[in-house]
Amino acid sequence: MPHLFDELELRDTTLRNRIAVSPMCQYSCDDMDGLATDWHKVHLGSRATGGAGLIISEATAVEPRGRISPQDLGIWSAEHADALADTTAFIKKHGAVPAIQLAHAGRKASTYRPGDRDDRTTVADEDGWTPVGPTEEPYPYEQPLDTHKLTTEEVEEVVEAFREGAEHALDAGFEAAEVHAAHGYLLHEFYSPLTNTRDDKYGGDFEGRTRLVREVTRAVREVWPDDKPVFVRLSATDWMGDENWTVEDTARLAPLLAADGADMLDISGGANHPDQEIPHTGPHYQVPYAETVREALDDTDCTVGAVGAINTAEGADALVRNERADLVLQARQSLYDPNFPLHAAEELGVEPPVPRQYYRGF
Repeated sequence: MPHLFDELELRDTTLRNRIAVSPMCQYSCDDMDGLATDWHKVHLGSRATGGAGLIISEATAVEPRGRISPQDLGIWSAEHADALADTTAFIKKHGAVPAIQLAHAGRKASTYRPGDRDDRTTVADEDGWTPVGPTEEPYPYEQPLDTHKLTTEEVEEVVEAFREGAEHALDAGFEAAEVHAAHGYLLHEFYSPLTNTRDDKYGGDFEGRTRLVREVTRAVREVWPDDKPVFVRLSATDWMGDENWTVEDTARLAPLLAADGADMLDISGGANHPDQEIPHTGPHYQVPYAETVREALDDTDCTVGAVGAINTAEGADALVRNERADLVLQARQSLYDPNFPLHAAEELGVEPPVPRQYYRGF
C-alpha cells in the first residue's frame, strides 16, 4: 500500500508526497485590489520549504464581487497573474506543486475580514458590494445584505469568469487548479436544495442544481493543459438534515465530476448555513465522507483528498495506507506547524525533504 511519503501521480504532475496545504484565506491584499503581496509569497512559500507536496492558494476570486472580503486575493486579470508569478516560481523551485483555488463567494461575499470586527457583519455601506446568489435570500449574517438573484444569463457569465480565471492562473504559473464548490459559497449554494429554489435550468432537481458546478469544472478543464490536474472541493453535506445536501448526493455527483475532467475531489463539509449541526468532531472527523466518495469513484481514475483535524504523522499515514484517502489536506495544522511534513517524515523513519539551507536543523 502507498504511504504518506510516496509520490502521487495526477496526470503528468507528480506530488512528492501525499501532504497538501489546504486553501486558507489570508485577507492580506493591501489596497483591496485582489493583488498578491509579500505576505502571500512568504505564507505559501514557507509551506513549500516545509516539505508539503501540494500547496493550494487561498480562495482566489474569479471576479471582484466573488471575494469574501475586500482584502481577498483575485485572479480576474493579467495584473493579478503577474502578482502571483514569483510565488508560484518559488514554490516550484522548492519541490512543491503550486495550485490555485478558483472561487466565487456568492451570497457570503462582502464581509469584514476577521479581526476588523467582533462579528462577520457585512460591509456594503463602506468598501463592499452587493452579493449574488441563486435567489434573493441573503446569507443570514447578523446584518444580512440585500442579495441579487443571478439571471440565467448571468449564471452563464459566471462560468466564463471561472474559465478566464483559469487562463490567468496558468499565466501565473500554477500547475493545478481547484474549483471551490464548498463551504456555502456560490457553487455550493447552487447545488444544495437548502439555498437553491430556482425554476430555470440551474435549479429544480439534482441535475439542474448541479449543472453550474459541472459546467464550471468542464470550463476549467477545457483551458487547463491535458498534463495538469483539475480538482474540485465539495461540501459532502450541509449538516442540515436529510432534505438538504447529503453525503449520498455527493457520492452521486462525484463520478459525474470525474467524467467532467476532475482528477481529485477535495472533500470537506458544511458552512452553507450558521445553524448547521455537526454530528461529530475530533481527529479525522470528516474522513468518512472522503471514504464514501472514494468508493463511489471506484470505476474512475479520480483521486480523493481528506480533511478534518488530521494532525499527526501516524494518523495521516494510516489514512493513506488504509486507502481511506489518496492524500491528506491540512489547514490549521499547517498554520501551527509549517514544517509538519519534515517532522512527520522523521517520525515515520523517512528521509525528510529538507531544503539544503535547513540541513543543520535535522
